Amino acid sequence: MNIPNAISLGRLLAVPITIWLIITGQLQNAFWVFVAAGVSDAVDGFVAKRFDRTTELGRYLDPLADKTLLVSIYITLGSQGHLPIWLVLLVVTRDLLIVGGALLSAVLAERLSLHPSRISKANTAAQIALAALVLGEVGLNLSLGRISEIATYVVAATTTISGANYLGAWLRRSNNVEKETSS
Repeated sequence: MNIPNAISLGRLLAVPITIWLIITGQLQNAFWVFVAAGVSDAVDGFVAKRFDRTTELGRYLDPLADKTLLVSIYITLGSQGHLPIWLVLLVVTRDLLIVGGALLSAVLAERLSLHPSRISKANTAAQIALAALVLGEVGLNLSLGRISEIATYVVAATTTISGANYLGAWLRRSNNVEKETSS
């Protein structure tokens, strides 16, 4: 296991710790663990690309760690009343759509591209920023005014656009596969 993969694995292991910290009301500590996990995402990507340490395992482990962290944090923050439930449902539905499409593609023996689009990357960044803002507000007693509210709607918009983008790409790909097999 190389360094970027170890960092991704560490991020995955931070998920239950962060959830436990939120549930037990240790929101300041949850904020710092979440920030460290977010920074680790940037670090593992930088190290993997800069030092040519990308691996097949890393292509799966990094997005798995990202999805697990974000979905878990959103569900936990929503269940604790720190995020609107409608936003949590939107984020989780989008990720279920992506995972479901990946599983269906595997069942249909289609080659799946694991290259996220720009909107998907923007969505991930917006989701991380909102979770950090919310944890900062409640854990560090920050008064951010309307910033978190605006960030909530940015996440809703990027989540919706990204989900539609994935769904459209998958439907186009499925339609092309159907045309090729019927010809």
